[in-house]
Amino acid sequence: MGLLTALCILGLAFGLSMALGQVRTPMKTLIEAFTDYDPSSTEHIIIMTTRISRSSIAMLIGASLAVAGALMQALTRNPLASPSIFGINAGALFFVVFAAVLLSINTLAHLVWIAFLGGTVAAIMVFFLGSLGKDSLSPIKIVLAGAAITAFFSSLTQGMLVIDEQGLAEVLFWLGGSVAGRELDMMLPVLPFMAGAGIVALFLGNAVNILTSGEDIAKGLGQRVLLVKILMGAVIILLAGSSVAIGGSIGFIGLVVPHVVRLFVGIDYRWIIPYCAVFGGSLLLLADVAARLVIIPEEMPIGVMTALIGVPFFIYIARKGHRT
Repeated sequence: MGLLTALCILGLAFGLSMALGQVRTPMKTLIEAFTDYDPSSTEHIIIMTTRISRSSIAMLIGASLAVAGALMQALTRNPLASPSIFGINAGALFFVVFAAVLLSINTLAHLVWIAFLGGTVAAIMVFFLGSLGKDSLSPIKIVLAGAAITAFFSSLTQGMLVIDEQGLAEVLFWLGGSVAGRELDMMLPVLPFMAGAGIVALFLGNAVNILTSGEDIAKGLGQRVLLVKILMGAVIILLAGSSVAIGGSIGFIGLVVPHVVRLFVGIDYRWIIPYCAVFGGSLLLLADVAARLVIIPEEMPIGVMTALIGVPFFIYIARKGHRT
């Protein structure tokens, strides 16, 4: 019943995202756009060509980031962990800046793939560094490796932008995070990665429950701990990497949503993962609506809106030290 209620909230958030913006659409007109489309109606055209793409992309990105955040917190056993700790955001941004400034690649469709590649490379580097020496892939080693790779790519990005300030205009989208102007055609290339990783995540719930009880206990129960960690890492890379490639640097969804979900369902990841997908999609849809309305006729970057929500919650979690 709780999950059905959450799905209803997601549907309401999706409807608000379709209806609200610079041009506000009555519910009757919104329904007619699907049931009796009129190509001469400006409102129908906006709904079917712009808002349905934007809302769908925001929902998918929010769901992916939230699930990736839940798995990241379980993998590192750190309540403040989020996908950005893998260096995915920093790696994606550096590759985009490199392509735009030095290779003169300005086509958004190409930059999406470059961002996905950058996020993947950064995450693989974190896993490689975290697996060196004894206690391979220990939570503290992954966190430290992620911080180091993030700092490395961020420094390179800042250096390149100083050299070529004009390149800043090309990457503002990835810096602030946004789903404005995104078409479903841009989402289709990375959708198989996102969908496949999401399905695998749903089947990882029981294994994650065992892993979070302690590695010694997990090994005693016969779990292949290293294999589970690698699967979790791959899912995080694919979900967060594809999200960053499309939406840019959208923070705090992966941090906030898992904690909110735990307030409702406890620490069972068989429930946390699907709830995170639904709550994450709802939160990013509502954040996108707020981003459109707060400074009409301009739009606030959606990353700013999620930060306004996430920073107070981040401070709260840091003070309380909630369990993962």
